Order: sequence, then C-alpha cells, then structure tokens
Amino acid sequence: MREKKRRLNKKTCPGVLLVSVIGVPDDEWGESVKAVIVLKQGAKITEAEIIEYCKARLASYKKPRSVDFISLSDMPLMGGGYKVLKRELRDRYRRKYEKEKGGKVERWGAI
Repeated sequence: MREKKRRLNKKTCPGVLLVSVIGVPDDEWGESVKAVIVLKQGAKITEAEIIEYCKARLASYKKPRSVDFISLSDMPLMGGGYKVLKRELRDRYRRKYEKEKGGKVERWGAI
C-alpha cells in the first residue's frame, strides 16, 4: 500500500491534499484496492482521472479499483492531524459492506 500512497500524494498528484489507500472487500477478488482522498480546496478531479493517473504509474494489480472523495473532517486522523487512522477507516468500509451484504465479514485484510 505504501507505493500506491506515494504515487497519489499531494506532491505528485495535483489536487490531492491527503490520501489513504486501503483494502476493501471484493466479491470477485476477495479484497481490492480503494483510495480514499481529500482534495485541495477548489480541486476538481474525478474517480476515472485518479485511476488513469495510477494506471500510468503503477502495475495494473496495484492501481485502485475504486476511489472515494471525502472531506478533511471525515478523514480519521491522529491527534496532531498528520497521520490517517487506517484501522478506523477500514472499519467504516467494513461496516458499510456488512450492511449492504446483510452479514458479518469474519476475516478481511490485515485486521
């Protein structure tokens, strides 16, 4: 995940303020890559543009299959606001997936 995050950070990808790359449940593959992005104020980037950007810089299996754009206040950060709490972010997507599928996910990712 580190390489994916490095390719999408604010220094390399215009319009990106903060990014976290996580694994989420996938019915076909078991788990797939999702980029959760906070955009810079006024930036207009689509999911397709982010995926194309990654496609040019990462191996196909490493590029995100989906992208969510959230506000900075919705990104779970440590007290100083410098590090994303990935476990909390993954748990949000786990709960969402469980709600959609109507069941509990027993084992998923590095949890």
